[in-house]
Amino acid sequence: MTKSKKFFEALMRPFSFGSRREGNNEEDLEKIASQEQKHFSFETLVSATKNFNASNKLGEGGFGPVYKGKLDDGREIAVKKLSQSSNQGKKEFENEAKLLARVQHRNVVNLLGYCVHGAEKLLVYEYVTNESLDKLLFKSNRRYELDWKQRFDIITGVARGLLYLHEDSHNCIIHRDIKASNILLDDKWIPKIADFGMARLFPEDQTHVNTRVAGTNGYMAPEYVMHGHLSVKADVFSFGVVMLELISGQRNSNFNLDPDAQNLLDWAYKLYKKGKSLEIVDPSLASISFR
Repeated sequence: MTKSKKFFEALMRPFSFGSRREGNNEEDLEKIASQEQKHFSFETLVSATKNFNASNKLGEGGFGPVYKGKLDDGREIAVKKLSQSSNQGKKEFENEAKLLARVQHRNVVNLLGYCVHGAEKLLVYEYVTNESLDKLLFKSNRRYELDWKQRFDIITGVARGLLYLHEDSHNCIIHRDIKASNILLDDKWIPKIADFGMARLFPEDQTHVNTRVAGTNGYMAPEYVMHGHLSVKADVFSFGVVMLELISGQRNSNFNLDPDAQNLLDWAYKLYKKGKSLEIVDPSLASISFR
């Protein structure tokens, strides 16, 4: 057995919470994980990304950079490369590998495999054509490509992905960082939840767990920020923020349409109390019918 395979199989060792489904014991889950993940050679990923060329760089987080690549068989991939200088990145890398190896859903990004080459540790994902909702909605001129049906489908798709993570996966998974930049859109505008570096498993027999607060300002539930009580409700709150951003076309964190509103959520609530909820709708969707 190669060192890289031993490393990845070590990442797959089940969490102490156990399985939520009968018949899926720890050995079964480990077997599933090792069978479904493919080991990519480092040389293959170097070639696919043109030696991790800066022109192929898609973005960067606490874990390190992500590069677009193309395999010899024509498949496009996204390669997450662990930054060797980041201790936080190492934790996120291992956490993401553990969780995504057991997750398969059309609204969750697909982990294709992994690579461990000396000090280099990489995760390989399907490449998602339209990149992130954040880029499309707030950082480009393509926002007007998202008509109401597409936005509605994105909302329902993310909801289905969260339902799967919370109730239908092997273990209840709380993402902890649901936001527009962690929602990817494929060529058919199907949303895929991505970036599980801060995700946590949730024990079925508890109402919440106490944990270090982690997430993105503007998307975190107030009770979670104040008390550190983590439950699936934290993801539901974040999902609500993303939903309001999709409907309004406004980012919650730098909202400035109304000087009397602290943020997008505050503005939405004030409009609701006045019976003017439809005024939140993105002007580019002004001609749509909600009936």
